Amino acid sequence: MARIFVDPQPTPNPNALKFNVSIPVTEGGSQSFSSKEAAAGHPLAARLFAIDGVASLFMLGNFVTVTKLPGASWDVLVPKVVEAIEAGGW
Repeated sequence: MARIFVDPQPTPNPNALKFNVSIPVTEGGSQSFSSKEAAAGHPLAARLFAIDGVASLFMLGNFVTVTKLPGASWDVLVPKVVEAIEAGGW
C-alpha cells in the first residue's frame, strides 16, 4: 500500500480544519458525522471520533474537514488527526 499523505489547511471557521488526503476518503458523495455513534460504521470516522475534542466530520473526495469542540486545541488535535488518517484502512 502506498503511503498516505495528509495536508492540513485552514478554513474560515477557526474551529474547523480541512485535511487534504493523497487518496480518496469517500466513494461517491459526501459523508457527514456529528457523533461517535453515527461514525461507528465507518472505520476512518470512528477512528477520528476516538480522538478527544473532535465534534464533527465532513468527508468528500480526497479531504476530511474536522470540526473541534471549542475548548480543544489544534496543537494537540492536528498530529492525532493526521496519524489517524495516515493509518488508512477505510
